[in-house]
Amino acid sequence: MQVFRTFEELAKHSQKVCVAIGVFDGVHLGHQRVMGQARDDARATNGTAVVLTFDPHPMRVLQPDKAPLLLTSTDHKLALIDKLGMNACLLLTFDKPFSLTPPEQFINAVAHQTNQLQEICVGTRFRFGHNRAGDVRLMEALAPQYGFVAKEIKSVMLAEEMISSTAVRQHVLNGRLDRAAAMLGRSFSILGTVEPGDHRGRELGFPTANLNPHNEVLPPDGVYTVRVIVGEEQFGGVVNIGVRPTFAGTQPRRTLEVHILDFARELYGQNVEVLFLSKLRDEQRFASVEALKTQIAADVHAARQILGRQR
Repeated sequence: MQVFRTFEELAKHSQKVCVAIGVFDGVHLGHQRVMGQARDDARATNGTAVVLTFDPHPMRVLQPDKAPLLLTSTDHKLALIDKLGMNACLLLTFDKPFSLTPPEQFINAVAHQTNQLQEICVGTRFRFGHNRAGDVRLMEALAPQYGFVAKEIKSVMLAEEMISSTAVRQHVLNGRLDRAAAMLGRSFSILGTVEPGDHRGRELGFPTANLNPHNEVLPPDGVYTVRVIVGEEQFGGVVNIGVRPTFAGTQPRRTLEVHILDFARELYGQNVEVLFLSKLRDEQRFASVEALKTQIAADVHAARQILGRQR
């Protein structure tokens, strides 16, 4: 998937554009339906399927004190979108001047600065333009003037609950990973960069990668069975999220450490994705290092059993 930062770049590399517009934090099933409509329609006309999204999250600019914790960093979001078969992403910088754009002017820019705009797909709750004054109805009213089709994609429901980034966020924070996964259409995952740690895991016989997560939503503290994606490879693993109370000093710091099963390579500076499968236990303080080592061995054994059943 090609990523562009301006309309001019996009216009040079695309034609018969079908565009899906949204913030798309988390890339959940509702987002996937919006993008899937644009993708399928583009394929039917031998056109270009484009995602138009924003960096940073608009709420970071408009109301930073009320901005939500992110489910996905921009890099993570782009990687997830790429898996959906979109041809290109137009990643627009959202800043104060951009936020003042009247909704009619925004649609004018999309229509005139893309190459043969065919359609715009958005979710029912999508709002755009200054003061969020634009909605699907305005888009439908402007569509004949610019020669495109406006498509409103209805929200996706899971049982009686509407799928939304807010709902996914709350399920993750509350430890309801099965519910979050059902809304995402995949296991909840974290993209992060491996950083040097204090090598405590290596001393215990279970070396860990200390992960600096790019996103901001983490499950509750505890030990989890995970899958870890390193480049094109995938491994089983065990993650500990918490303050390591057995070793914590006077100022404990929350960390995310992953022990990758049957893996011995250095990963410093690399990005890895961690997919959460199930929680093994809460984080706890142990009376001795030996007791901790015994429990970690039991955690690894339990994780292997879970991973084996999911093959």
